[in-house]
Amino acid sequence: MTKSKNLLEETLAAAIVDPSTVETDGTPKLKYAEGTREHKSRTHVDNRGTVTELFDTRWNWHPEPINFVYTYTIRPGLAKGWGLHKEHEDRYFLLDGRMEIVCYDVRPDSKTYGEISKIILCQENPRIISIPAFVWHANVNIGNSDVRVINFPTQPYDHAKPDKVRLPINTDLIPYTFPPGINGW
Repeated sequence: MTKSKNLLEETLAAAIVDPSTVETDGTPKLKYAEGTREHKSRTHVDNRGTVTELFDTRWNWHPEPINFVYTYTIRPGLAKGWGLHKEHEDRYFLLDGRMEIVCYDVRPDSKTYGEISKIILCQENPRIISIPAFVWHANVNIGNSDVRVINFPTQPYDHAKPDKVRLPINTDLIPYTFPPGINGW
């Protein structure tokens, strides 16, 4: 019996208590980079299948119009990032898979300056989310199948002069370490 009690005490002494992720009423304690916008979408289900609303101007969700749309994928265990836009915002809607967006806010006048924030996108919680300009972000596939995302950026892609700067995924300039097994570019 003594050995079991010692193992219990030893393991509990080394354990870390999970931080609270929701308020007492069950709402998430999410803290996004200042200026991030989110609109929860609805999935309508009937005997034929589903319909999920991606964007509707009547939501008055974002002041910038939709003028360019593309889709991208990320394979399991991979990350795209770190990337930053100086002139536009990304506006993501996940179609398939599970993705974590890790953000690092370097805007000196922002209330979340110097902070890391995370956003999980999944099919169980359909929504469109914006990533403000001048916020470093990396998109990580945290599932077992390809991630497919639609991006509605606030400006069309300029092939002659892309609005994107990059840092390596393992840079010391961003105070974040990706979990083992995550590779990126």
